[in-house]
Amino acid sequence: MPNITVEGPKIKDLEVKRALIKEVTEAAVKAYKLPPAVIVAVIKENAPENVGVGGQLICDRKQAGHT
Repeated sequence: MPNITVEGPKIKDLEVKRALIKEVTEAAVKAYKLPPAVIVAVIKENAPENVGVGGQLICDRKQAGHT
């Protein structure tokens, strides 16, 4: 059974989460040729103080004006 984890920043809008899970599942169904019931999709939200890019925490990059 495929297990797909999507990691990224917090998504506040529940409808956006629903759409993300639906679209990721549909892509996996197409790729694996399996019914949706056997595909697990998980959203793992990471706070900006827990993720680094280019050697800096994302929260620090935002404060410095980086995107």
